[in-house]
Amino acid sequence: MTPAETLRIALIGCGRISKSHFDAIRKVDGLSLAAVCDIDAERAGRAGKEQGVPAYRSLDEMLRAGETESPFDIVAVCTPSGLHSAHGAAAAHAGKHVVTEKPMAISLAQADDLVHACDDAGVQLFVVKQNRLNPPVQLLKRAVDKGRFGRIYMANVTVRWQRPQEYYDAEPWRGTWEFDGGAIMNQASHYVDLIQWLVGPVESVLAKTATQARRIEAEDSGVGLVKFRSGALGVIEVNVLTYPRNLEGSITVLGEKGSVKIGGTAVNRVEHWLFADYDDDDKLIEAANTNPPNVYGYGHEGYYRNVLAVLRGEAKPETDGRAGRKSLELILGLYESAKSGCEVPIPLPGVR
Repeated sequence: MTPAETLRIALIGCGRISKSHFDAIRKVDGLSLAAVCDIDAERAGRAGKEQGVPAYRSLDEMLRAGETESPFDIVAVCTPSGLHSAHGAAAAHAGKHVVTEKPMAISLAQADDLVHACDDAGVQLFVVKQNRLNPPVQLLKRAVDKGRFGRIYMANVTVRWQRPQEYYDAEPWRGTWEFDGGAIMNQASHYVDLIQWLVGPVESVLAKTATQARRIEAEDSGVGLVKFRSGALGVIEVNVLTYPRNLEGSITVLGEKGSVKIGGTAVNRVEHWLFADYDDDDKLIEAANTNPPNVYGYGHEGYYRNVLAVLRGEAKPETDGRAGRKSLELILGLYESAKSGCEVPIPLPGVR
Protein backbone atom coordinates (compact mmCIF):
# COMPACT_ATOMS: atom_id res chain seq x y z
CA MET A 1 0.00 0.00 0.00
CA THR A 2 1.05 3.61 -0.48
CA PRO A 3 1.28 6.10 2.41
CA ALA A 4 -1.74 7.92 0.98
CA GLU A 5 -4.03 4.88 1.14
CA THR A 6 -6.46 4.46 4.01
CA LEU A 7 -6.78 1.06 5.62
CA ARG A 8 -10.30 0.03 6.50
CA ILE A 9 -11.08 -2.03 9.59
CA ALA A 10 -14.06 -4.23 10.39
CA LEU A 11 -14.59 -5.12 14.05
CA ILE A 12 -16.23 -8.21 15.48
CA GLY A 13 -17.43 -8.12 19.08
CA CYS A 14 -19.03 -4.84 20.19
CA GLY A 15 -18.65 -5.39 23.92
CA ARG A 16 -16.61 -3.81 26.70
CA ILE A 17 -13.28 -3.38 24.88
CA SER A 18 -14.65 -2.26 21.51
CA LYS A 19 -14.84 1.40 22.55
CA SER A 20 -11.04 1.48 22.98
CA HIS A 21 -10.71 0.24 19.39
CA PHE A 22 -13.26 2.68 18.01
CA ASP A 23 -11.58 5.61 19.75
CA ALA A 24 -8.10 4.56 18.61
CA ILE A 25 -9.10 4.00 14.98
CA ARG A 26 -10.77 7.42 14.90
CA LYS A 27 -7.57 9.12 16.10
CA VAL A 28 -5.18 7.52 13.60
CA ASP A 29 -4.93 9.21 10.21
CA GLY A 30 -4.77 6.49 7.59
CA LEU A 31 -7.27 4.19 9.33
CA SER A 32 -11.05 4.12 9.18
CA LEU A 33 -13.79 1.88 10.52
CA ALA A 34 -15.73 0.08 7.79
CA ALA A 35 -18.15 -2.25 9.61
CA VAL A 36 -19.04 -3.91 12.92
CA CYS A 37 -20.69 -7.17 13.87
CA ASP A 38 -21.97 -8.92 16.99
CA ILE A 39 -24.26 -11.89 17.59
CA ASP A 40 -26.36 -9.56 19.74
CA ALA A 41 -28.33 -7.71 17.06
CA GLU A 42 -29.23 -4.83 19.35
CA ARG A 43 -25.63 -4.30 20.41
CA ALA A 44 -24.37 -4.54 16.83
CA GLY A 45 -27.01 -2.09 15.62
CA ARG A 46 -26.23 0.37 18.39
CA ALA A 47 -22.49 0.28 17.65
CA GLY A 48 -23.08 0.62 13.93
CA LYS A 49 -25.34 3.62 14.43
CA GLU A 50 -22.92 5.32 16.84
CA GLN A 51 -19.96 4.75 14.53
CA GLY A 52 -21.80 5.43 11.28
CA VAL A 53 -20.97 2.08 9.67
CA PRO A 54 -22.94 -1.01 8.59
CA ALA A 55 -23.69 -3.58 11.31
CA TYR A 56 -23.87 -7.33 10.84
CA ARG A 57 -24.93 -10.33 12.93
CA SER A 58 -22.06 -12.69 12.04
CA LEU A 59 -18.47 -12.64 10.83
CA ASP A 60 -19.41 -14.64 7.73
CA GLU A 61 -22.03 -12.06 6.81
CA MET A 62 -19.56 -9.22 7.36
CA LEU A 63 -16.86 -10.97 5.32
CA ARG A 64 -19.28 -11.53 2.43
CA ALA A 65 -20.28 -7.86 2.53
CA GLY A 66 -16.61 -6.96 2.55
CA GLU A 67 -16.23 -8.43 -0.90
CA THR A 68 -18.76 -6.03 -2.39
CA GLU A 69 -20.69 -3.37 -0.50
CA SER A 70 -18.34 -2.54 2.40
CA PRO A 71 -14.74 -3.49 1.61
CA PHE A 72 -12.10 -3.64 4.34
CA ASP A 73 -8.51 -4.76 4.86
CA ILE A 74 -8.32 -5.73 8.55
CA VAL A 75 -10.54 -7.57 11.00
CA ALA A 76 -10.28 -6.53 14.66
CA VAL A 77 -11.29 -9.46 16.87
CA CYS A 78 -12.86 -8.37 20.17
CA THR A 79 -14.96 -11.43 20.92
CA PRO A 80 -14.67 -13.80 23.94
CA SER A 81 -11.12 -15.14 24.27
CA GLY A 82 -12.08 -18.70 23.37
CA LEU A 83 -13.30 -17.49 19.95
CA HIS A 84 -10.30 -15.36 19.01
CA SER A 85 -8.52 -18.12 17.12
CA ALA A 86 -11.52 -19.25 15.07
CA HIS A 87 -12.58 -15.71 14.20
CA GLY A 88 -9.03 -14.66 13.36
CA ALA A 89 -8.49 -17.73 11.17
CA ALA A 90 -11.75 -17.09 9.29
CA ALA A 91 -10.66 -13.52 8.62
CA ALA A 92 -7.23 -14.71 7.46
CA HIS A 93 -8.79 -17.24 5.08
CA ALA A 94 -10.72 -14.34 3.57
CA GLY A 95 -7.43 -12.52 2.98
CA LYS A 96 -7.79 -10.00 5.81
CA HIS A 97 -5.09 -8.94 8.23
CA VAL A 98 -5.96 -9.75 11.84
CA VAL A 99 -5.78 -7.61 14.98
CA THR A 100 -6.83 -9.70 17.97
CA GLU A 101 -7.39 -8.74 21.56
CA LYS A 102 -5.58 -10.56 24.35
CA PRO A 103 -5.22 -13.40 24.93
CA MET A 104 -4.88 -14.53 21.32
CA ALA A 105 -6.36 -17.90 22.31
CA ILE A 106 -6.96 -20.00 25.42
CA SER A 107 -4.83 -22.97 24.34
CA LEU A 108 -1.53 -23.30 22.52
CA ALA A 109 -3.20 -25.45 19.87
CA GLN A 110 -5.64 -22.61 19.16
CA ALA A 111 -2.79 -20.09 19.12
CA ASP A 112 -0.79 -22.20 16.67
CA ASP A 113 -3.84 -22.66 14.44
CA LEU A 114 -4.24 -18.88 14.25
CA VAL A 115 -0.55 -18.25 13.55
CA HIS A 116 -0.51 -20.89 10.80
CA ALA A 117 -3.75 -19.62 9.25
CA CYS A 118 -2.27 -16.13 8.94
CA ASP A 119 1.05 -17.47 7.65
CA ASP A 120 -0.69 -19.62 5.04
CA ALA A 121 -2.88 -16.72 3.90
CA GLY A 122 0.07 -14.31 3.74
CA VAL A 123 -1.56 -11.81 6.10
CA GLN A 124 -0.26 -10.10 9.23
CA LEU A 125 -1.33 -11.13 12.73
CA PHE A 126 -1.23 -8.50 15.47
CA VAL A 127 -1.90 -9.38 19.13
CA VAL A 128 -2.91 -6.32 21.16
CA LYS A 129 -0.56 -5.74 24.10
CA GLN A 130 -1.22 -2.06 24.58
CA ASN A 131 0.36 -1.79 28.04
CA ARG A 132 3.78 -2.29 26.46
CA LEU A 133 3.24 1.14 24.90
CA ASN A 134 2.48 3.01 28.13
CA PRO A 135 5.15 5.75 28.38
CA PRO A 136 6.39 4.63 31.85
CA VAL A 137 6.65 1.03 30.63
CA GLN A 138 8.57 2.17 27.55
CA LEU A 139 11.05 3.96 29.84
CA LEU A 140 11.42 0.80 31.94
CA LYS A 141 12.02 -1.28 28.82
CA ARG A 142 14.75 1.11 27.70
CA ALA A 143 16.39 0.90 31.14
CA VAL A 144 16.40 -2.91 30.93
CA ASP A 145 17.75 -2.90 27.37
CA LYS A 146 20.51 -0.42 28.32
CA GLY A 147 21.59 -2.68 31.18
CA ARG A 148 20.96 0.02 33.79
CA PHE A 149 19.83 -2.54 36.39
CA GLY A 150 23.00 -4.59 36.09
CA ARG A 151 21.98 -8.05 37.17
CA ILE A 152 18.22 -8.27 37.75
CA TYR A 153 17.41 -10.08 40.99
CA MET A 154 13.64 -9.86 41.31
CA ALA A 155 10.55 -8.79 39.41
CA ASN A 156 6.92 -8.81 40.35
CA VAL A 157 3.57 -7.90 38.83
CA THR A 158 0.54 -7.12 40.96
CA VAL A 159 -3.05 -6.87 39.78
CA ARG A 160 -5.41 -5.87 42.58
CA TRP A 161 -8.67 -5.09 40.85
CA GLN A 162 -12.40 -5.37 41.48
CA ARG A 163 -14.77 -7.33 39.26
CA PRO A 164 -18.13 -7.73 41.01
CA GLN A 165 -20.42 -10.68 40.43
CA GLU A 166 -22.53 -8.45 38.19
CA TYR A 167 -19.60 -8.23 35.77
CA TYR A 168 -19.62 -11.99 35.31
CA ASP A 169 -23.41 -12.28 35.25
CA ALA A 170 -23.63 -9.67 32.46
CA GLU A 171 -22.03 -12.05 29.92
CA PRO A 172 -22.48 -15.84 30.26
CA TRP A 173 -19.04 -16.60 28.80
CA ARG A 174 -17.10 -14.65 31.44
CA GLY A 175 -15.20 -16.77 33.93
CA THR A 176 -15.76 -19.99 31.95
CA TRP A 177 -12.91 -22.29 30.98
CA GLU A 178 -14.23 -22.72 27.43
CA PHE A 179 -14.38 -19.06 26.48
CA ASP A 180 -12.52 -16.95 29.01
CA GLY A 181 -10.39 -18.40 31.80
CA GLY A 182 -10.02 -16.60 35.08
CA ALA A 183 -8.25 -13.61 36.58
CA ILE A 184 -4.82 -14.66 35.33
CA MET A 185 -5.91 -15.36 31.74
CA ASN A 186 -8.18 -12.33 31.46
CA GLN A 187 -7.45 -9.43 33.82
CA ALA A 188 -3.73 -10.20 34.29
CA SER A 189 -2.89 -11.22 30.74
CA HIS A 190 -1.09 -7.94 29.98
CA TYR A 191 0.86 -8.12 33.24
CA VAL A 192 2.05 -11.67 32.67
CA ASP A 193 3.13 -10.46 29.24
CA LEU A 194 5.09 -7.56 30.74
CA ILE A 195 7.08 -9.67 33.19
CA GLN A 196 8.21 -12.13 30.52
CA TRP A 197 8.85 -9.36 27.97
CA LEU A 198 11.01 -7.34 30.37
CA VAL A 199 12.80 -10.05 32.36
CA GLY A 200 12.28 -13.32 30.44
CA PRO A 201 12.78 -15.89 29.15
CA VAL A 202 11.18 -18.03 31.85
CA GLU A 203 12.60 -21.34 33.07
CA SER A 204 9.76 -22.58 35.33
CA VAL A 205 6.67 -21.57 37.30
CA LEU A 206 4.91 -22.67 40.49
CA ALA A 207 1.38 -21.42 41.17
CA LYS A 208 -1.70 -21.55 43.36
CA THR A 209 -5.16 -20.36 42.34
CA ALA A 210 -8.52 -20.11 44.11
CA THR A 211 -12.13 -19.21 43.46
CA GLN A 212 -12.90 -17.43 46.70
CA ALA A 213 -15.90 -15.20 46.18
CA ARG A 214 -17.17 -15.13 42.59
CA ARG A 215 -19.60 -17.72 41.21
CA ILE A 216 -17.48 -18.67 38.19
CA GLU A 217 -15.75 -21.79 36.89
CA ALA A 218 -12.27 -20.27 36.79
CA GLU A 219 -10.20 -18.51 39.46
CA ASP A 220 -10.79 -15.08 40.95
CA SER A 221 -7.38 -15.09 42.70
CA GLY A 222 -3.94 -16.47 41.93
CA VAL A 223 -0.27 -16.27 42.82
CA GLY A 224 2.72 -17.54 40.90
CA LEU A 225 6.44 -17.89 41.49
CA VAL A 226 8.60 -17.48 38.42
CA LYS A 227 12.19 -18.60 37.88
CA PHE A 228 13.87 -16.88 34.95
CA ARG A 229 16.69 -18.43 32.95
CA SER A 230 18.90 -15.53 34.03
CA GLY A 231 18.57 -16.64 37.66
CA ALA A 232 16.18 -13.82 38.56
CA LEU A 233 13.03 -14.64 40.53
CA GLY A 234 9.54 -13.27 40.00
CA VAL A 235 6.16 -13.06 41.69
CA ILE A 236 2.78 -12.76 39.98
CA GLU A 237 -0.12 -11.74 42.24
CA VAL A 238 -3.63 -11.39 40.86
CA ASN A 239 -7.09 -10.90 42.30
CA VAL A 240 -10.38 -9.35 41.23
CA LEU A 241 -11.79 -9.11 44.75
CA THR A 242 -10.12 -5.89 45.87
CA TYR A 243 -12.50 -3.79 47.98
CA PRO A 244 -14.13 -1.55 46.91
CA ARG A 245 -12.54 -0.71 43.55
CA ASN A 246 -9.41 -1.23 41.42
CA LEU A 247 -6.37 -0.51 43.58
CA GLU A 248 -3.23 -1.38 41.66
CA GLY A 249 -1.81 -2.72 38.42
CA SER A 250 1.96 -2.60 38.76
CA ILE A 251 5.32 -4.03 37.83
CA THR A 252 8.48 -3.78 39.96
CA VAL A 253 12.01 -4.63 38.85
CA LEU A 254 14.89 -4.83 41.35
CA GLY A 255 18.53 -5.16 40.27
CA GLU A 256 22.05 -4.65 41.55
CA LYS A 257 22.17 -1.06 40.24
CA GLY A 258 18.54 0.01 40.05
CA SER A 259 15.02 -0.26 41.47
CA VAL A 260 11.87 0.71 39.59
CA LYS A 261 8.15 0.40 40.26
CA ILE A 262 5.60 1.35 37.63
CA GLY A 263 2.21 1.50 39.35
CA GLY A 264 -1.09 3.29 39.32
CA THR A 265 -4.18 1.26 38.52
CA ALA A 266 -2.76 0.16 35.15
CA VAL A 267 1.06 0.59 34.94
CA ASN A 268 0.50 4.26 34.18
CA ARG A 269 2.64 6.00 36.80
CA VAL A 270 6.29 5.87 37.91
CA GLU A 271 6.16 5.30 41.67
CA HIS A 272 9.85 4.58 42.21
CA TRP A 273 12.83 5.17 39.90
CA LEU A 274 16.36 5.00 41.25
CA PHE A 275 19.59 3.98 39.50
CA ALA A 276 23.24 4.09 40.48
CA ASP A 277 24.17 5.89 37.27
CA TYR A 278 22.46 8.87 35.63
CA ASP A 279 20.82 8.65 32.23
CA ASP A 280 18.96 11.38 30.33
CA ASP A 281 15.83 9.21 30.54
CA ASP A 282 15.70 10.13 34.22
CA LYS A 283 14.47 13.59 33.21
CA LEU A 284 11.45 12.09 31.43
CA ILE A 285 9.82 10.43 34.43
CA GLU A 286 7.21 13.06 35.30
CA ALA A 287 6.24 13.61 31.67
CA ALA A 288 5.72 9.85 31.23
CA ASN A 289 3.02 9.62 33.89
CA THR A 290 -0.55 9.35 32.61
CA ASN A 291 -4.00 9.30 34.16
CA PRO A 292 -6.13 7.05 31.95
CA PRO A 293 -9.92 6.92 32.42
CA ASN A 294 -9.87 3.12 32.82
CA VAL A 295 -7.52 0.14 33.13
CA TYR A 296 -7.21 -0.14 29.34
CA GLY A 297 -5.14 3.05 29.21
CA TYR A 298 -4.25 4.91 26.04
CA GLY A 299 -2.16 2.24 24.36
CA HIS A 300 -4.64 1.12 21.71
CA GLU A 301 -3.97 4.28 19.68
CA GLY A 302 -0.24 3.60 19.69
CA TYR A 303 -0.87 -0.02 18.83
CA TYR A 304 -2.96 0.89 15.80
CA ARG A 305 -0.29 3.35 14.69
CA ASN A 306 2.11 0.42 14.67
CA VAL A 307 -0.38 -1.70 12.70
CA LEU A 308 -0.59 1.03 10.06
CA ALA A 309 3.20 1.45 9.92
CA VAL A 310 3.75 -2.30 9.55
CA LEU A 311 1.26 -2.63 6.71
CA ARG A 312 2.90 0.34 5.00
CA GLY A 313 6.26 -1.42 5.27
CA GLU A 314 7.66 1.16 7.67
CA ALA A 315 7.99 -0.84 10.91
CA LYS A 316 7.97 -4.25 12.53
CA PRO A 317 5.00 -5.46 14.62
CA GLU A 318 5.03 -4.51 18.31
CA THR A 319 3.55 -7.93 19.11
CA ASP A 320 2.82 -10.49 16.43
CA GLY A 321 1.34 -13.94 16.88
CA ARG A 322 4.54 -15.57 18.05
CA ALA A 323 5.12 -12.86 20.65
CA GLY A 324 1.53 -13.21 21.82
CA ARG A 325 2.03 -16.96 22.16
CA LYS A 326 4.87 -16.51 24.67
CA SER A 327 2.70 -14.86 27.31
CA LEU A 328 -0.12 -17.36 26.67
CA GLU A 329 2.30 -20.22 27.30
CA LEU A 330 3.34 -18.67 30.61
CA ILE A 331 -0.31 -18.30 31.66
CA LEU A 332 -1.04 -21.91 30.75
CA GLY A 333 2.06 -22.97 32.69
CA LEU A 334 0.69 -21.20 35.77
CA TYR A 335 -2.64 -23.00 35.34
CA GLU A 336 -0.94 -26.37 34.90
CA SER A 337 1.12 -25.82 38.05
CA ALA A 338 -1.96 -24.82 40.06
CA LYS A 339 -3.75 -27.94 38.82
CA SER A 340 -0.90 -30.40 39.41
CA GLY A 341 0.67 -28.82 42.49
CA CYS A 342 4.06 -29.15 40.82
CA GLU A 343 6.66 -26.82 39.37
CA VAL A 344 6.17 -26.62 35.60
CA PRO A 345 8.98 -26.01 33.09
CA ILE A 346 8.67 -23.42 30.32
CA PRO A 347 8.41 -24.09 27.37
CA LEU A 348 5.60 -26.47 28.25
CA PRO A 349 6.60 -30.07 27.52
CA GLY A 350 4.95 -31.83 24.63
CA VAL A 351 3.75 -28.75 22.76
CA ARG A 352 6.70 -28.14 20.42
